[in-house]
Amino acid sequence: MGPNSHNRFVQIYEHAYRPILGYVLRRCADPEDAADVVAETFATAWRRIDEIPPGDEARLWLYGVARNTLANHLRGERRHEQRAAALREQIIASLALSGPPPAEYTQLGRVFRALSDDDRELLSLVAWEKLDTEQMARTLGITRNAVRVRLYRARKRFARALAAAGIDLPLLERTAQ
Repeated sequence: MGPNSHNRFVQIYEHAYRPILGYVLRRCADPEDAADVVAETFATAWRRIDEIPPGDEARLWLYGVARNTLANHLRGERRHEQRAAALREQIIASLALSGPPPAEYTQLGRVFRALSDDDRELLSLVAWEKLDTEQMARTLGITRNAVRVRLYRARKRFARALAAAGIDLPLLERTAQ
């Protein structure tokens, strides 16, 4: 692309931006989505500047690009919504099958949620994500030694909070020592 291509793009953009924006805004429910479609339309124009016809045909060409870009955007949104709906159904079904949690688990959850955000994060990385000290250090951006110290303290606080709530979990107490 030479300097003429740049100048041509600027002329096309200045001439067609408002009409293309209006076209897309009338077809998009969300102005942010419209902005994305318009940006992608002009990015395509930039990449394919040599293919754009001369004169007012350039605006018509851009309408076609905007139409295709909008169609792709809408298909992507529908696919995302379908995947999200399927996941919601799957989660609801798994919760319905499992039944209500035993009372001690509900109480344990309350104690866990009462911990500080940092303690919950550390304990979750170990228990649910199964990360080791090195992996946790990289994830949190701290040293392995800092992870060990913080995790030890978080386990102690959790064990004390569980004991205060009357929940006896000997395994947790051993790991907290």
